[in-house]
Amino acid sequence: MSSPTLLSPPTKPGIRRLSSSSATFEELALGPSVVVPPEHMTKPSNAHETAAALELAKHRLAGKEKGAIHGQITPPGTPPKTNFTDQYAFAFDIDGVLIRGGKPIPQAVEAMKVLNGQNEYGVKVPYIFVTNGGGKTEQERCLDLSRQLEMEISPGQFICGHTPMREMAQKYGTVLVVGGEGDKCRTVAEGYGFRDVVTPGDIIKDNKDTTPFRKLTDDETNHSRARNFGEAEIEAIFVFADSRDWAGDQQIILDVLMSKHGRLGTRSESFDEGPPIFFSHNDIVWSTSHQLTRLGMGALRTSLEAMYKAMTGKDLISTAFGKPQIGTFQFATRLLQQWRKDTHGINAPPRTVYFVGDTPESDIRGTNEFNASDQCENQWYSILVRTGVFQEGTKPAFQPNATVDNVLDAVKHGIQREADKNTKTIVQQLSEQREVIAEE
Repeated sequence: MSSPTLLSPPTKPGIRRLSSSSATFEELALGPSVVVPPEHMTKPSNAHETAAALELAKHRLAGKEKGAIHGQITPPGTPPKTNFTDQYAFAFDIDGVLIRGGKPIPQAVEAMKVLNGQNEYGVKVPYIFVTNGGGKTEQERCLDLSRQLEMEISPGQFICGHTPMREMAQKYGTVLVVGGEGDKCRTVAEGYGFRDVVTPGDIIKDNKDTTPFRKLTDDETNHSRARNFGEAEIEAIFVFADSRDWAGDQQIILDVLMSKHGRLGTRSESFDEGPPIFFSHNDIVWSTSHQLTRLGMGALRTSLEAMYKAMTGKDLISTAFGKPQIGTFQFATRLLQQWRKDTHGINAPPRTVYFVGDTPESDIRGTNEFNASDQCENQWYSILVRTGVFQEGTKPAFQPNATVDNVLDAVKHGIQREADKNTKTIVQQLSEQREVIAEE
C-alpha cells in the first residue's frame, strides 16, 4: 500500500510559528508556539499538526489557555476530519534515543518522518518527548531538538524531569537551586514561579571561604547575587540539573541539610532541622558522545547520601522526580488524553503508549512499573534501543517488551504491532459475522 502525500493544514489560530534560527525564549513564553526550521516557514510540514495540537493540549491541561485559544480547539463530540490515529502514541527519551553528543542518531530523522505519515498505512501517530535531562526550560529543549532534527516541534511535546517541580513553587519561599550551566537553573526555577531563588554562586559570593578550593570566575561573580545569608532561611533544595562542580555543590548542600532551619553557618545538633531536598531525576549514568556512559544526577544523589550518613550517622531522606517515578508517566497520560479529547472528542488516553528508551533502570523500569500499577488507565509498552546506555551483550536489569537496534526500528515495531492488532480484530469480526449467517 503506497503512502499518500500528506500536507498539513494552515496553522491553527492562536498558534504562533517561530523560526528555530531566530526564536527567543521570551517569544516562546508569550503563548502557544511551534518552533519551525527556516525552510519550513513558508511551506507545509507534516510535523506541524502534531506539534500544534499537543501545544494547545498542554496549555489547556495547565489551565493557561485564554478565550482566543479556547475557541480554536474542536470541542468533544465534533471531532475534525483527520488521518491521525487516536488509538496509540509514542513517547521518546531523547539522549541515547534521538540524540547522542548533541547530534541526531542517524535513524532519528527518518523515524519522525514515519510517525508524521510517511509509512505504508498513511497514518500519522502522535508523539511526545519525556526526558530526565535538566537545567533547561521546555522551551529551550524545544529549540534545541527542532534545530537538531530540523523539524517542527512545540514546547507542549516536552516533559522534563523537573517539570513537576513547578507545582511546588507556591509551597516554598527561599529555595536553593543547584546544577546546570551558569544561571540557567535559576531562570528555569523563576519561570516555574519560585519567588526567591538562590544558587551556590550567591552563597560563595557572600562568603568566599564556603568552598576553599573553588573560586568564582568573573562571569560567575557577575551572575551571582549579593545577599547576607546570615539572615536568610533556605526552605528547600532543588537539584534541577547535573552539577558542574561536585565538590563545591556537595559542600554547600550538606551545609544547608545539616543546618538549623536552613540558616547557613549554623549546625543542627539533631540533624533533623534541615530543609527537604529534591532531585529532578535519579539516573546514575547517561549516554553522551563518549564511548562509555558518564555519571549522572543519580550518582550525585548516591554520593550525598553516603557523605550525609558518614557525617551525621543518619539516612538522608530525599525525593526524586523524572523517570522511573510514576508521576512523570501520569502527567504524560493526562497530556495525551487531553490531546485525544481535543482532536477526536474522546476523553480517554490512547489505548497504547509505546515508550522508547535506552536506559533499563529508568526508561524501561518506569514504563513497566507504571503499566503494572493501578494508576495506569491504558497500556504502556516498553521498547529498549541499543544506541545509548544499554549495550548489546549485557542483560538489562529491567526487561522491556521489545529490544531493537534503533529508534526507527522501534517506531516500525509499534506501528506494525498496531496493524497486526487491527487485522486480528477484522478477522475476528468477519468470523463472528459468518457464525451469525450460518445460524440464520
